[in-house]
Amino acid sequence: MTAETTEQAVSTGPSEGRSRIEVRCPADGRLVGRVPDLGAAGVASAAKQLREAQPEWEAIGPTGRAKHMRNFLDWILDNEANLIGIMQEETGKSWGDASLEIAMAVDLINYYSGHAAEFLADRKVRSWGAAGMTKRLRVFARPYQLVGMITPWNGPLGGPMLDGVAALMAGATVLFKPSEVTPFTWAEASRGWLEDIGAPPVLANITGGAEAGAAVVDEVDMVMFTGSTRTGRKIAARAGERLIPCSLELGGKDPMIVLADADIDRASSAAAWGGMWNSGQICISVERVYVEAPVYDEFVSKVTEKVANLRQGMDPDGSFATDVGAMCTPAQIDIVKSHVDDALAKGARVLTGGKRAETGQFFEPTVLVDVDHSMLCMRDETFGPTLPIMKVGDEREAVQLANDTPYGLSASVWTSDRRRADRISRQVEAGAVNQNNVMMSTFQMTIPMSGWKQSGVGSRSGGAPGMLKFCRQQSVVSERIKLKSEAHWYPYVPKKSRFQAKMVRFLGAHDWRRRLGRAPKR
Repeated sequence: MTAETTEQAVSTGPSEGRSRIEVRCPADGRLVGRVPDLGAAGVASAAKQLREAQPEWEAIGPTGRAKHMRNFLDWILDNEANLIGIMQEETGKSWGDASLEIAMAVDLINYYSGHAAEFLADRKVRSWGAAGMTKRLRVFARPYQLVGMITPWNGPLGGPMLDGVAALMAGATVLFKPSEVTPFTWAEASRGWLEDIGAPPVLANITGGAEAGAAVVDEVDMVMFTGSTRTGRKIAARAGERLIPCSLELGGKDPMIVLADADIDRASSAAAWGGMWNSGQICISVERVYVEAPVYDEFVSKVTEKVANLRQGMDPDGSFATDVGAMCTPAQIDIVKSHVDDALAKGARVLTGGKRAETGQFFEPTVLVDVDHSMLCMRDETFGPTLPIMKVGDEREAVQLANDTPYGLSASVWTSDRRRADRISRQVEAGAVNQNNVMMSTFQMTIPMSGWKQSGVGSRSGGAPGMLKFCRQQSVVSERIKLKSEAHWYPYVPKKSRFQAKMVRFLGAHDWRRRLGRAPKR
């Protein structure tokens, strides 16, 4: 896709006079393209159009919406190579890392389109008490008319899909604001929805910087944000001022606990992939490892060998010739370098990697040892291809150190003892714990992905709740039988009112004295 056609795909109207955002490939610096900074005016215009389209989108029901969503799935598969290619150009990912986002998109669409009718079905509720004896009670799931979706640069396709599919299938319209660093992949996906498959205009793609992001929060009825804790706080504060709900998936410092009875070969492979996938630029990446002393040397040796053998670079289309790609932004590579430099200055050692490349935004896959919690690499979110490994005396120390963080997104525990795994999982302060695996909890649609502590507010996925969070509950009370009047309506009649009072007492009290209205003993 050329820069010119890409700009057409993201623009929602005339672009004359708008500033442009320039995007370059992190791997080699070449120009990928330019997108308009649509700002607050562009957001307001898109929001108005989406609100006009929403009633009909809700009215066609989950079955009607599923047809469009499955057409979108077909389009994604038919355009797989093009989408991965655009994603690779703007992120610098390896082809293998980028291709996993296609798999995520397919899984998400199949899950929510297949279960939407069940999740959104009217819920019948049993009545309670005398006042409900003649009533029929139901709860309708009614979508927020307009949902804002602000997504980060590390998953240009997977990020919007993670929550966007559920929101659209719920019957909401969605105003997407992808990162200005990687705007093109979702721009092409949005174009495919609106132009190629001819789906209703129930999503809009807004390109722009901070002003556009802030405008999204000011225009929508509910906002879903994925990104840094710092920005998440600002969004939560503004949502609070507007009294709209927000769901926030924020940063992580995910620990990996490896116990002496673990399968060390499997655990070391998981650490290499879990720490380096997408160059470590994943909120659920393995960011620090705690290994019991008896297997520490073996684990370190195997991890170092596997990480050292990773192929780094941006490979040709479809070749799967490299494993680890570039880092998305210069600022992020600076953070990674500062964490490594800080660790080395405080006594850590690099066993492999440890340097940034002379050309391109590459940082070598890095293994650090002799680390401790005085170092930034063990306390602050690195979001890069580093794997600091710390020796611990026992599981108690491992859990204590794993919990010594303001974050609580995900974790992993490695042991051959299931009871031990469960016991430790219940002690770890994180929204998800993977036993003998890493990061897999995020790809399971039926369980919630929630952040504890400073890692977020609310959750995504989790079966029906992953869709119902984009809905408002509407309670509906109807009549089972036709009555001319309710017993408590005007006028108050002494005889009838006294009888009602006696019935309240008789049915509500828990002892016979009060049921019969007898005076208490003095």
